[in-house]
Amino acid sequence: MLQDLRDSNSSKFQVSEFILMGFPGIHSWQHWLSLPLALLYLLALSTNILILIIIYQEATLHQPMYHFLGILAVVDMGLTTTIMPKILAILWFSAKAISLPECFVQMYVIHCFVGMESGIFVCMAIDRYVAICRPLHYPSIITESFVVKSTVFMALRNSLSTTLVPVLAAQRHYCSQNQIEHCLCSNLGVTSLSCDDRTINSIYQLVLAWTLMGSDLGVIVLSYALILHSVLKLNSAEAASKALSTCTSHLILILFFYTVIIVISITHTAAMTVPLVPVLLNVLHNVIPPALNPMVYALKNKELRQGFYKVLKLNIKDNNA
Repeated sequence: MLQDLRDSNSSKFQVSEFILMGFPGIHSWQHWLSLPLALLYLLALSTNILILIIIYQEATLHQPMYHFLGILAVVDMGLTTTIMPKILAILWFSAKAISLPECFVQMYVIHCFVGMESGIFVCMAIDRYVAICRPLHYPSIITESFVVKSTVFMALRNSLSTTLVPVLAAQRHYCSQNQIEHCLCSNLGVTSLSCDDRTINSIYQLVLAWTLMGSDLGVIVLSYALILHSVLKLNSAEAASKALSTCTSHLILILFFYTVIIVISITHTAAMTVPLVPVLLNVLHNVIPPALNPMVYALKNKELRQGFYKVLKLNIKDNNA
C-alpha cells in the first residue's frame, strides 16, 4: 500500500522546467561548436539585413520576386533568432534550463517559421513559373496584391495549423525525466519525456509534415517540371540557358531545405544509434539556409549584385547575366 501511494504521488508530480542538454554524446566538448554556430548566426543576420537594405534602396528591385526574397529574409532572421541565442547560452554559460511555457512557445515559433519558409518557396516557384511559362500574363497575375495576399495566406496557414503542436505537447504529463538530449525544444524530443501516451502527438506531427511540407514540395516540383518542359521547347539555346539560370538559385536552396527535412524525419523514425546526427541536422537546418540564402541569390542575380556594389559603394562593373 505504501508503494502504491508513492507511485500515485510520483504520477501526480509535474516538472516545472526542462533541461536542454545540448548535443548528445559530445557534452564534454560541445562548447567548441559555439564558434562556428555564432559565426553562422552573425552571417545570417548581417546578410539578410543587407538584402533588405538593397531591396529597399534600389527602385529597380521593387518587384514581386524581390518582395518575396525580402519576406524570406525576415523569416530567416526570425527562425535563427528563435533558436540561436538559447543554443549559444547553453554552450557558453551552461544555461540549460527552460520553463515549460518558454519551451512550448519556442516549439510553436519554430514550426511557424519553418512552414512559412516552405510557403515562401512555393510563392517564388509560382512566380518563376508565370515569368517563364506565361511571360505575357506576368504583369497581370504576379502583382503587388498577389504578393500581399499570398504572404498573408501563408502566414495564417502556418500560424493556425501549427497551433496544435505545442497545445498537444502541453497536454502531456511530464512526471519524471526533464532532460532533453537536444539544443532546442523539438516536438518529438519534448514529448518523448512524457509519462502518458503521446501517439496523438506523433500522428499530428506526421499529418502536418505531409499536408504542409508535402503539398508545398508537390507544387514546387510541378512548377519546375513545367518550367523545364517550357524551356526545352525554346529554339534558342541562349534563351533557354538564361531562363534556367534564374531558377538555379531557387532550386539549390529548395533542394537543401527539403532534403534535410526528409533526412531528419528518417533519422528520427529509424531509431538512430547515433542520436547526435538528427540533433545536429536539426540545428544546422535552422541556421545554414538563413545564412546561405542571401549569398546564393546575390551570386546568381545580376540586379542584386549591382545593388550590393552600390550599397557598399564599390565601383565594380558586372557583365555577368
